[in-house]
Amino acid sequence: MQKRRRDLPPLDLLRGFEAAARHLSFTKAAEELFLTQSAISRQVQALEEALGVPLFQRRHRALLLTDAGQVLQLLVARQLKELRDAVARITEEPVRMLTVTTLVTFASLWLIPRLTHFRRLHPGIDVRIAAANEILDLERDRVDVAIRYVAPERAPPGALKLFGEEVVPMCAPALL
Repeated sequence: MQKRRRDLPPLDLLRGFEAAARHLSFTKAAEELFLTQSAISRQVQALEEALGVPLFQRRHRALLLTDAGQVLQLLVARQLKELRDAVARITEEPVRMLTVTTLVTFASLWLIPRLTHFRRLHPGIDVRIAAANEILDLERDRVDVAIRYVAPERAPPGALKLFGEEVVPMCAPALL
């Protein structure tokens, strides 16, 4: 005859036990889980019955974990944390990526100093900067925005002029 596999106790019993074990208090566990103290006490009792071992030593105004309770508390705390982390990873919004290519000088002197402000306004957008002097193929290199200096007649269709420039000759007074 094949041995019957023991099923796991319900997750709510494990959550109630873990909170009570962490606080060593049914009252504090109840406050944390928005339940009554008696509901936590009943959950722990049901868990102890399901496992067939006591998990707490109940003393006057004090709770202590038994050896079995200590083993279970460490394991359940770790597993609940892993479950919370996994749920957070799969339910968080996907990171949106914005790839910008520009000249090294423009990136270092103008764009990068302004990224902190942009990140505060748009925390869900991850900005990647491809600072290079060579012109990249936007589709092949998966670039969203290119900021370049080009003569107006060399600008590609759909390009937007961000600003113009004014060229002024200058020299040291000693050279005059």
